Amino acid sequence: MGSSSAATPNILYLHVHDAGRYVQPYGYPVSTPHLQKFAEGGVLYRQAFCGNPTCSPSRACLLTGCYAHSNGMLGLAHRGFRLNNYQHHLCHLLRAGGYTTALAGVQHLAGAHYASVDEIGYDAVLTEKSGFEPPVEAAKSYFEKPRQKPFFLSVGFFAPHRDGNDSFPTNRERPNPNYVQPPAILPDTPETRADFADYSASITSVDDSIGRVLAALEDAGLADDTLVIVTTDHGIAFPGMKCSLTDHGIGVMLMMRGPGGFTGGKVVEDLVSHVDIVPTLLELVGLPVPDHVQGRSFLGQKSPCEEVFAEINVHASVEPRRAVRTRRWKYIRSYTEHPQVILTNCDGSPSKTLWHEAGWQHRTIDNEQLYDLILDPMERENLAASPDHATIRAELSEKLHQWQIETGDPLLNGPLPLPSDAVIVPLDKYSPHDLN
Repeated sequence: MGSSSAATPNILYLHVHDAGRYVQPYGYPVSTPHLQKFAEGGVLYRQAFCGNPTCSPSRACLLTGCYAHSNGMLGLAHRGFRLNNYQHHLCHLLRAGGYTTALAGVQHLAGAHYASVDEIGYDAVLTEKSGFEPPVEAAKSYFEKPRQKPFFLSVGFFAPHRDGNDSFPTNRERPNPNYVQPPAILPDTPETRADFADYSASITSVDDSIGRVLAALEDAGLADDTLVIVTTDHGIAFPGMKCSLTDHGIGVMLMMRGPGGFTGGKVVEDLVSHVDIVPTLLELVGLPVPDHVQGRSFLGQKSPCEEVFAEINVHASVEPRRAVRTRRWKYIRSYTEHPQVILTNCDGSPSKTLWHEAGWQHRTIDNEQLYDLILDPMERENLAASPDHATIRAELSEKLHQWQIETGDPLLNGPLPLPSDAVIVPLDKYSPHDLN
C-alpha cells in the first residue's frame, strides 16, 4: 500500500492527448461514463484552459507552472525542443516534500512520446510503450506495491491523438456516423461525421482505460488518500481547433477528485489555467512555491482570476501568436510574417482535407483579433478594427503586453530563439503526415 497523510496525499495525474472538452461531463454526445462518474464525485472546471494548444508546450506549462516561452518548450520534444531546466518539473518539486515519483505511458517532454527517456527525472519509469494496456497494467502494479512515501504517478495515454494514418487509435467499435454530430465549428458532412465518430470511439477507449486505473486505485485502498487530476493537453485534432488560440484550441477538460476539498460533484465557473496546477498542488501539500512559477493557486476560497493567457510558437512550422482571455473577451496578437492559415500546423485528417479542398489555405489571418465571447462564442467576427471596441482592444493589448514583459517573452526582442537542431517544416510545405 502507498503511504500518505491528509497533509501529503498521493497524487495521480491522468492525461490524454488532444481531447479538449469533448467528453461526456462537458455535455458532448460522446460516451465517457467513467469520466462522468469521476466528475460527479469530484470538481469539474468549466472554464479551464491550457497555456499552449500544442502537445509538448502544453504539458510543459502544466508541469512547470511556467509559460512555454519561459520554460523553453517552444515546440515539440520529438522535434528538438526541451525544457530550459528539468529541475523545474513537478516531480522534482514534489520530491523535496518527500514524494516518490513515477511515470507510466506518454510523457512527451523529452525525446519521443514514450517513457524511454530519463532526462525528466522520475524515480521510476514503469513502461516502455504507450497504447491502452501498458499504462493501465503498470499503474495497477504500482498501486499494489508497498512504499513508505506518498507518490506522484503520471499516467499518460496517446489516444485520442491521431496516428500515422491520420486516424484515431481505438479498441472500441465506432458509433454509426449517420447519427453523429460533428463539432459546431465544422460543417455537417459525411466526412466530418465519420471523422468525429472515429474520435468518439477513441476517447471512449481511453475512458475505459482511465476507469480501470481508478478501479485499481480503489481496490488498493488508496482512493481516499489520493488526489486525482484528469486533463488533456489542448483541443481536439480538427481544423481550427488544436493549434488554435480560440477556445476550440485552448479550452480543456479539467477534473479533480480527492483531498483538499476536491469532492462533492462541484462545478467551478472561474477561469483557471494549466499553469495554475503546480502552485495549487504545492500549496495543498504544504510546499513553498518557487519564484519561477508563474501560475497562481486556485486551492480554497480565492478571488477569481480575471484573465488567462496562452501562446503558440512552433508546432510543425513557426507560428508565433499570443492571447489573453477574460470572461467576455479574447484578444489575439500574431507575430508571423505570413498572415494566412499555416496548414502544416494542423494534423492531417479527412476534415482537414475537406477544408483544404474548399480553399481554407487561402484565408488570411489578421495580426490583431478581438472577439466578444458572449455574442460570438464561435469567434468568427473580428472586432479589432471596430471603432466601437477600440477601448477594450487597447485595454487587452496592454494586458497582453504587460504579461509579455513580466514573463520575459522573447518576441519582445525579435524572432523566436529556436534550437539549432530543431526540426522545422517550411511554411510552403503541405503534407498531412508532417506532424506524425
